[in-house]
Amino acid sequence: MRLTTKGRFAVTAMIDLALRSNSGPVALAAISQRQQISLSYLEQLFGKLRRHELVESTRGPGGGYTLGRAADDITVADIIVAVDEPIDATNCSGKENCLGDDSGRCMTHELWANLNNKMIEYLDSVSLKKLVDEQLAKGVAVDAGPVKRSMSSAPSIKPIKVTAPNSVFALGNAYSK
Repeated sequence: MRLTTKGRFAVTAMIDLALRSNSGPVALAAISQRQQISLSYLEQLFGKLRRHELVESTRGPGGGYTLGRAADDITVADIIVAVDEPIDATNCSGKENCLGDDSGRCMTHELWANLNNKMIEYLDSVSLKKLVDEQLAKGVAVDAGPVKRSMSSAPSIKPIKVTAPNSVFALGNAYSK
């Protein structure tokens, strides 16, 4: 089995979301910035996570994502399966005939099938809450309060005061003094 970036990024983003879910919806742009994951890639992953009801989305100002269930009820296996990550160490993807037409299974098929079962069993035993608790124990910094996302009445960029003449006549007057 090879866990691709899809599964790794999904688990990482879900940990980030769970760490901050008490403060309200978490914007994907914030997760993208903190975890250095492409925003468009996160949007694809969270679409799949939402369809599997692992996250819920809130639209509009102050919107973002929250956990769809308690962190105790979400396992790593749930996350990986939700983003279509294959958990299969066999070379034949679990087919009856590894070797082709009526040839049967390869000699190591049962070995790899048992490994699949152990991997799924392990990933199913690790909850999102456990991963969050491990991060908190390591001292990961979490924002203290809810992030204000309201529009400000003041412009974010202050205009530059121009003192240069604004016409040919003003330019002439500036040099004639």
